[in-house]
Amino acid sequence: MSFSLETLEYERLLELVSRNAQTPMGEERFADLRPITNRSELEKALACVSETILLNEDKQVSWSFSGLQDPSDAVAILKIKNATLEPNLLLEITRVCNQALFARSLVQPEKEFAPGIWSIVENIPPVLFATIEKINKKILAGGEIDDSASPELAAIRREISNQRTRLTKSLESVMRSAGDAIQDQIVTMRNDRFVIPVKSDFRGKVGGVAHGFSSSGATVFVEPLDAIEANNELQNLKGKEEREVARILFELTESLREQLPAIEAAVDAVAELDFIKAKVEFARRFNAIVPDISDDGSLDLTDARHPLLEENLRAMSEPPASAGGRKDGKKSTDRTPALTGGSGIVPSSFALTRDRSVMIISGANAGGKTVVLKTAGLLSLMAISGLPVPAKAAKIPFYRSVLADIGDHQSLSANLSTFSSHMSNIAGMIRDCVAPSLVLLDEAGTGTDPEEGSALGVAIVDHFRRQGAQVIASTHYRGLKIYAANDPNVVNASVEFDEKTLQPTYRLLLGLAGASSGIEIARRFGIKDEVIENARENLDISAQLAEAYLRKLSTETKQAEDLRIALEEEREATAMKYAGLEVEAIKKEKERQKQFEKTLAESVESFDRQSNAFLESIEDKALKNKLEKERSARKAELNRTVMSKVQSGTHASPSALNSTFEDGVSAFGEADADGKPAGQSIAVGSKVITSFGNVGTVEKMDKDTAEVLVGGMRLRQKIADLRPAGVSSPNVSKGSSHPSTSISKPIDSPDVPAELNLIGKTTAEADYELDRFIDEAYMASLPRVRIIHGFGTGALKNFVHHFLKNHELVERFAFASSDQGGNGATIAELRL
Repeated sequence: MSFSLETLEYERLLELVSRNAQTPMGEERFADLRPITNRSELEKALACVSETILLNEDKQVSWSFSGLQDPSDAVAILKIKNATLEPNLLLEITRVCNQALFARSLVQPEKEFAPGIWSIVENIPPVLFATIEKINKKILAGGEIDDSASPELAAIRREISNQRTRLTKSLESVMRSAGDAIQDQIVTMRNDRFVIPVKSDFRGKVGGVAHGFSSSGATVFVEPLDAIEANNELQNLKGKEEREVARILFELTESLREQLPAIEAAVDAVAELDFIKAKVEFARRFNAIVPDISDDGSLDLTDARHPLLEENLRAMSEPPASAGGRKDGKKSTDRTPALTGGSGIVPSSFALTRDRSVMIISGANAGGKTVVLKTAGLLSLMAISGLPVPAKAAKIPFYRSVLADIGDHQSLSANLSTFSSHMSNIAGMIRDCVAPSLVLLDEAGTGTDPEEGSALGVAIVDHFRRQGAQVIASTHYRGLKIYAANDPNVVNASVEFDEKTLQPTYRLLLGLAGASSGIEIARRFGIKDEVIENARENLDISAQLAEAYLRKLSTETKQAEDLRIALEEEREATAMKYAGLEVEAIKKEKERQKQFEKTLAESVESFDRQSNAFLESIEDKALKNKLEKERSARKAELNRTVMSKVQSGTHASPSALNSTFEDGVSAFGEADADGKPAGQSIAVGSKVITSFGNVGTVEKMDKDTAEVLVGGMRLRQKIADLRPAGVSSPNVSKGSSHPSTSISKPIDSPDVPAELNLIGKTTAEADYELDRFIDEAYMASLPRVRIIHGFGTGALKNFVHHFLKNHELVERFAFASSDQGGNGATIAELRL
């Protein structure tokens, strides 16, 4: 594999991304980063970036590292048997392990959402925390060993303190007795022994060992004879202290050495997590996305931006004071507003596939052709290195080679001209090209005769194309422009040039070649008008016509693009207008629904009030009970009728709703005091319906009873319990021409079933069916009914029993007998 890292400024890119690292280990990872050659490793690296973004944004899980040094030296010492770590190295390891364990605790609850991140920290054993705590308790933050590190150390240090106190008091007594011989009444230290300052003139007055003179020579530091033994004892105690400290440090080092694999896992995890977090922070600052690695070999970039160019523009736009925000002298990583338009980067969008694998870019000098090449090359290197790319969308192949010939490689030392250096570089690219590859050629064939250079440029591009490479080449040569225009599998592109302002817009236009506009560019850079006019006169007529045609084509393309944008904006405005109308319609529908529900509640309340008043006026208990049943059933039927209309979308108006309830009350009140419909009478010979639901003929009447012939059987019934068989139900709303508008079935209706099959119904469907069935059975004075619910999971059976238990019309219920369905059916007795 071969990559033009230096040409595409890959190292500068890594330095830019590494500014977001928080540890030396993370920065070192970026210094060593190169394009990944294993597809599975690349996909894992990109997945870890995606998982970290998910944890940060959706789960609010984020890790951070601070105050960490590279513990590689400490880990190397741990690998040496019987070697002891200094306190500061022990603390370095504990800090790394502590923060690694904390990061592990953050990731563990979300390991299902971030399996890649979890695999990084999974191998850090939680038991490592106990070892770290032990060290932190014995070594203070400054690196000193705590007195409580061991009982022996505590006892030694107490004895040292006591000895110092005794020795100091002894020396102070000597100074007081020496009088004027003492320079200052201060006990001091020389050669790690306590001494007193004696004037040089009085040296013989104080007996003892001299440990040196002051810089002026006026003072000699003397250890009195009486203090020698005490100083010796103090030195012995200090020796004991050093030996005890060494023992403690060795013990702590051994405890870490036992956990060496865990420590190495923690160090690696911190380095990797910091490495990934730096990538994510780069993505945040540059609005970058995690690229897709395409399987079909397509390169597709949308609104791609060159990160180094964007960083330079940001630096230029920042005030000078903001450059000193970091202690390490690096530039601030704070987010700045996105740079767009004429003052910043203009993004580029294009696509190459296996079939259309070449793009030729033409157009004005300094118009941005080279930037497009460098952007495509650097973003491809970033993608196959596991880095997010600054673009709105990116699909990049798993390139094995990214090769570029960009810039002037002229070298006096190597005796190479501009053309020679280009050819030498391209020859190397031809040798190193391994498909799938991306080849970038800036001004292919430049530096020699235009005719030869044009022919050579076409041949070089076509050679790389046949080798299976995707090629992006910039040119001013007419031959390459014609090559792109004549081959449908070559993308013709150009950078836009504004003819009005004579300025490049840096926009990449696909589908047409661009004029070089070299004479106009020369004028913009200050070439005198007489030179410009002379150049125009010397320009070949065919070249002038070609330039004019390309400018016209570019202008018409721009006009078409402007029209497309205007139409798109108009379409969006229309869509927003209709969306607003839809929102308004939904709002009005909600208000109408609210008014409907209010009217429904008022109507139900009115029905209750009127029906209650009517029932209060009836004295016959039997008739009153029957009418009470009918009232309850009618109310339930009215509610169901109205709600079915609501659910079907054919909502009744408030006036129609009131009319429905008024008709129901009217029909309910049409029964006379005898319980018969108004205007109807029962006489001998009348066809009637008995309270048992049978149809018969009245043969004899006696006061309030009648004898009815039903088939071959005669029944005696109260006249109040009989109904004419040939009369329409009094419960049909007046003025209705459709039987479907019936509010409820008549009392003693002959077609009311005594059995309900709920098998296959949901509990929601069963609720409605069962409620209706019980009401109709009650109205028909059925003493008992059978509900079939089946066995199944028992959910429907439990629902039916719960419903019957809480229903006011059900007296009792139990499973059916074995010949009637057993536990697959329930018999309910109604309150009559």
